[in-house]
Amino acid sequence: MGRRYGGRKGLKRPRTNDRTVTSKESRKNRRTEAKVEHSPSPSSSRTSSEEHSSETASEVLAVYKEPSMYDNLLLTLGKGSDSLADVCRRRKQEEEGRSDTDEEEDGGSESSGASGEQDNGSDSESTSSHAEGTELLEPTEGDFMDQSEEAGVEDDEEASDMDQEHDMEVNGRTSIDASESLSSFNDHLGHKLSEVEVNDLTKKKWKFKWEVPAVGMLMSKWVGTGQCFLKEVDHSSGYGLKLKLYKHWLDVYKKDGGSDFHSSKQRLFFSICNSYCDVMHCNKKPFYLRGMEEDSSIMDAYIMHALNHVSRTRDLVTKNNEKLNKHEEAVKAEIVSGDGFLDHGFTRPKVLILLPLASIALRVVKKIIYLTPSKNKVNVEHMDRFLEEFGTEEDKESDDRNNASEILHDDETLMPQKSSKPSDYQALFGGNNNDHFMIGIKFTRKSIRLYNDFYSSDMIVASPLGLITKIGEAEVENDKDVDYLSSIEVLIIDHADVISMQNWSHVNSVVEQLNHIPSKQHGTDVMRIRQWYLEGHARFYRQTIILGSFINPDINALFNHLCVNHQGKVKLICENKGVLSKVLLQVRQVYERFDATSIADADDARLDYFAKKVFPKIKDSIEGGIMIFISSYFEFVRIRNFLKSQTASFCMLSEYTKQSDISRARVWFFGGKRKIMLYTERAHFYHRYKIRGIQNLIIYSLPERKEFYPEIVNMLEGSDNMTCTVLFSSFDKFQLERIVGNAPAERMVTSEKNIFVFC
Repeated sequence: MGRRYGGRKGLKRPRTNDRTVTSKESRKNRRTEAKVEHSPSPSSSRTSSEEHSSETASEVLAVYKEPSMYDNLLLTLGKGSDSLADVCRRRKQEEEGRSDTDEEEDGGSESSGASGEQDNGSDSESTSSHAEGTELLEPTEGDFMDQSEEAGVEDDEEASDMDQEHDMEVNGRTSIDASESLSSFNDHLGHKLSEVEVNDLTKKKWKFKWEVPAVGMLMSKWVGTGQCFLKEVDHSSGYGLKLKLYKHWLDVYKKDGGSDFHSSKQRLFFSICNSYCDVMHCNKKPFYLRGMEEDSSIMDAYIMHALNHVSRTRDLVTKNNEKLNKHEEAVKAEIVSGDGFLDHGFTRPKVLILLPLASIALRVVKKIIYLTPSKNKVNVEHMDRFLEEFGTEEDKESDDRNNASEILHDDETLMPQKSSKPSDYQALFGGNNNDHFMIGIKFTRKSIRLYNDFYSSDMIVASPLGLITKIGEAEVENDKDVDYLSSIEVLIIDHADVISMQNWSHVNSVVEQLNHIPSKQHGTDVMRIRQWYLEGHARFYRQTIILGSFINPDINALFNHLCVNHQGKVKLICENKGVLSKVLLQVRQVYERFDATSIADADDARLDYFAKKVFPKIKDSIEGGIMIFISSYFEFVRIRNFLKSQTASFCMLSEYTKQSDISRARVWFFGGKRKIMLYTERAHFYHRYKIRGIQNLIIYSLPERKEFYPEIVNMLEGSDNMTCTVLFSSFDKFQLERIVGNAPAERMVTSEKNIFVFC
């Protein structure tokens, strides 16, 4: 993967040595302060009086300081930049007690934070050198461009004017509105973690201390760690949004027919996102299950949070660039020794949105454009290409009827068309079903750039499979990398329930790849990288927002173990009524509990129970039409192998079965040529087959999606037996609660009895 910035412990910025500054330097600094009024002093130690000169000189001779990792980094980088070489030389002179007054009077070097002249989002070739056993990068020419280009390049398109109404000049220095300076953005990213906090976060132990009823959701509550923030909010504060974003959102809300923004679902969920806590909302009504309004409200909230985060990040860098341009020489030493200008990550992208399907990505990107203030989307670049690749012909025709800069959140294209499939299936799979995509989005002063280079993008919208492909390519090809994932500060995983039907392990791999120290420099101004990035603590500052219609052990494990945000956690807890009432037939549903000592042993215990208690009844019966429903593909493989070992008569229908084999299996099963059919949940999710000829139903493992349970049981229509057998253990509690309800599920996993009947 190439050479990295530094060792495991990260890089440190050393402070100026207070004891190694001569009186001559003190006089030099007084002249500088007179020349630049109200400029910050590089170091308080530079006001040393003349009477300490001899004492300091003697100490310089006695003290030898081993070069730090950061000194070595500056030395290496100085080889490729005259300005940085000058900084390194002056730092060395300061530590040795010598002065460079004459050189400074000739003119100082340019601020590295404002030296960028071109877009440098792609990988750049660089060589490496060794310093004190640490592998470092030697930059090429132009490497020290500002990573976000906010310094006024490209005809000033990069300068952020999001809510500049808050800015004003006071005595030559920029000050920020008080509400802005106290924003959760500054509070979250400006927090300095102690060693105790880092150790506690590493242990991944969380204690939820408070709970608040979830407004608008019955039998639901928000629970969280730390201090409760879901209290009365000042409506006049803008809820932490930049002023221009806040005004635009209000206009959009009223335009869409809203009447009370302050108590709306989108505003309430935005406040949760804006806390910068990790959030898990796994009871969202998805658009394909007739929950269009709620799903759109939640999407509005997290998109506004993402836009707000990008806007505040760019404004902070822009303001610091302005300071550097106005007081370049006076603040240069502060950059080296202080943290007032630490506003960068390793790379530019700050927001990553993971989505399962291209049709959903189309919906999200359209909403991003819709919620961006009109002044900042005068031009939406490559919109035609985007609609062609992510949409359908209907989407293209809809775009032809609308101006590209006013692309609406048109959910009409997602409404189900006439088909024999259920309406939710039509809504979800009626568009572009591609699950391999990745697109970068960049925001400039007057435009939104789609298909932007990842390294110069603000947001990345991708599928887990699309990112996994990039990660795999980087592992085998030396000239490729995924360092654009190193500085993600907001991760949003929407429709986690749909992604779990694809391959959740891809999500785990992507999250594990985030916030690593990159292998190359990628044009970053290393003088302005936040200290916690260099220390390898970026994962403790990443906010993760997980959204879906249900929770399963995989989603829960990611939230508990891979989300270690220092701000804490918030999650929604809901009581389930169950879906047994949606079973329309008079089916005798027998739930049989088997014992398992741990979740790792649950699969073996399930197969053992099936082999000893259930299969003998099937084997001895002369009746066919037995369908075994299986939740996961791994369980399917184990059952298939077991039936083969027993020379049983069976056919299979899984997500990987060829279409010709599917048709043949359905005919064989309906005609009685095969006694048993194996049917997986993912096959049902992607195809929604209606299997005919079922006489006896065995649910080997409960479905993750509760709506599938009545659909499968209702397939017994026409059966003479009308019996369904369900196997479960105490580790199936999530699925059990969604199907039978919370209270019955609790009794079923704790009761001394192990057989329960529902009719």
